[in-house]
Amino acid sequence: MWDFLVTPFLTFPFMQRALLASFMVAVSSGVVGSFLVMRRMSLVGDALSHGILPGIALGFMFYGFNLIAMGIGGVIAGIAIALLAFLVSRYTRLNEDASFAAFYLISLSIGVIIISKIGSQVDLLHILFGSVLTIDNTMLTFLWAIMCFTLITIAIIYRPLVLFVIDPIFLQSMKIKGVNYYGIFLLVVVVNLIAGFQALGSLMAVGLLMLPVIIGQLWVRSIEGLFVVIIILGFLIAYFGLLTSFYLDVPSGPAIIGVAGLIYFFSLLFGRSGGILIRFFRLKHKAA
Repeated sequence: MWDFLVTPFLTFPFMQRALLASFMVAVSSGVVGSFLVMRRMSLVGDALSHGILPGIALGFMFYGFNLIAMGIGGVIAGIAIALLAFLVSRYTRLNEDASFAAFYLISLSIGVIIISKIGSQVDLLHILFGSVLTIDNTMLTFLWAIMCFTLITIAIIYRPLVLFVIDPIFLQSMKIKGVNYYGIFLLVVVVNLIAGFQALGSLMAVGLLMLPVIIGQLWVRSIEGLFVVIIILGFLIAYFGLLTSFYLDVPSGPAIIGVAGLIYFFSLLFGRSGGILIRFFRLKHKAA
């Protein structure tokens, strides 16, 4: 059992780097995703994860498979999508979620077309689904910087951000410009999606943004408790996802998200804060 669970990470440096990278992305993205889920803005995260694809494709067009260049292009594209969706929702009758949905579909199609025209099928699959096993020390440093930036920024704007999630009307009554904090928060979301892209690809990046948070809500009720669960889940999902990829010889990104999916279904049944069986037995106990 020791050889099965530990030897791959002791023997292969690329597995060590992949584990560390996946864990950092899971923690950073999970903290950001908690506010998206609590604010019922899950579609925004999904939309931005696809909205960054044209920028990534343009970076690939001019600089080849340079992760830094593609990351910068993705940040610019993500900010542009967020700004356009905000302007459309403000000056038209469309809601912001509808604007994000429209832009993410358009962006996804443009990105796929660009990559298909200038790259191979392998390039397209690599960009869409990622390969955390190819991450080097330079990219690890980049992901570490993104995690530090995320945690520090969230700590600075934590109180107004919580008010924005729980009671935006009260935030406005205090004459605090919630739109400024919202803009900063969307920037942090985009940056974390770029980190997720480096590890899991454009399509899988949103998985670590949402699934740990959704799972955590089935176990705890407080925000602080949710953050603790996210950290634990980040390690478990990364660890067992990489083991699955290693032994079954399947792509690492889908394997990591697949493990998160299994934990989600387990939590649906047994989660102490909202699991189906727990709620059933509580109702049965009250009825008795």
